[in-house]
Amino acid sequence: MDFTELASIINLNSYTKNKQGVDENGKIFTHWMEKLGYTTEVFPREHIGDHLLFTSPVVAAKKRVLLLGHLDTVFPPNTFTDFSQDDEWIYGPGVCDMKGGNVVALEALRQVKSQQGAIANIDMLLVSDEESGSDDSKHLSSKLAENYDVCLVFEAAGKDHEVVIERKGVGTFNILLEGKAAHAGNHYVDGCNANLAAAHMIIALTALTDLSEGTTVNAGKISGGIGANTISPKAEIIVETRYTQSTEKERLLAALSEICAHTAVEGVKATLSGGIQRDVMQSSNQQLALLVELEQILGYPLKTEKRGGVSDANIVSAKGVATLDGFGPFGDGDHTVNERANKASFIRRISEVSKILLAFNDTVVR
Repeated sequence: MDFTELASIINLNSYTKNKQGVDENGKIFTHWMEKLGYTTEVFPREHIGDHLLFTSPVVAAKKRVLLLGHLDTVFPPNTFTDFSQDDEWIYGPGVCDMKGGNVVALEALRQVKSQQGAIANIDMLLVSDEESGSDDSKHLSSKLAENYDVCLVFEAAGKDHEVVIERKGVGTFNILLEGKAAHAGNHYVDGCNANLAAAHMIIALTALTDLSEGTTVNAGKISGGIGANTISPKAEIIVETRYTQSTEKERLLAALSEICAHTAVEGVKATLSGGIQRDVMQSSNQQLALLVELEQILGYPLKTEKRGGVSDANIVSAKGVATLDGFGPFGDGDHTVNERANKASFIRRISEVSKILLAFNDTVVR
């Protein structure tokens, strides 16, 4: 396989906050997709890259398929920027997360166009802010998901080419504690110690963790106080929650509100902000039916796995769409300067996705 096209977008920095680079990456992909007959809908953004939806003709009463990827990577300009390769691996920012996955989808669509002459009911959405939490694009992805029956997401494959059937939900919260400053020597009892309240709160938050249910609560950052001789008037805690079931989400949300409503230090008030960033991706009957359908198309079952990390698959799955993730190539070292993807895996994944899309497209265009 020739990786020249992939190299051209790997060498183009598309850090989430680098709007110019992300948009240039999108323009290149737009050129490739429009050559296949796709129509591009641009969702302009001022401070991040534009989101792009590539649409094909719609045939009513047939399944509609959404291919989902993202344009951004995690590396700022002048950090980790260059594409390289050896006999077995390719290296660079995004080779597996997920410019490489986007190219898998592109090459599969090229096979469909070449073999069947036209593409219908198969669209592709590329968002620009997945690596920073999809805070903007999740609203768009959620709304667009209502138009589709099936979604294939092109994050990296598992080591044995597993596809992802479940991902934890994640929420990020900010807790601001406000107390009362006082001189720690002369007026100790007059103060209301926000730091002390935060310490009690961290213990209570951590106790919400239930590993048997796959639920974790992490008070990942704390700040507060003025100096050693002052009772702390303010403190702040940044908390992340992850969960595998919707019932656990509801438990956590209720517990967070309760903990913040009743601080352990009299006179200290807590304000909770933030929320669920991406809801849980859970297995469903629709997803199981999709797996069976893909097994019939490929002639063998796809291995599956569950992941603790999140992706935009969470967003689409939460809308009830039959969703499978991990259709990119196998790679590792993502989010580090050691990011790489396996060359043979590209060939395998392109072959598999081509067969799947050929089968879906055949029922529409014939």
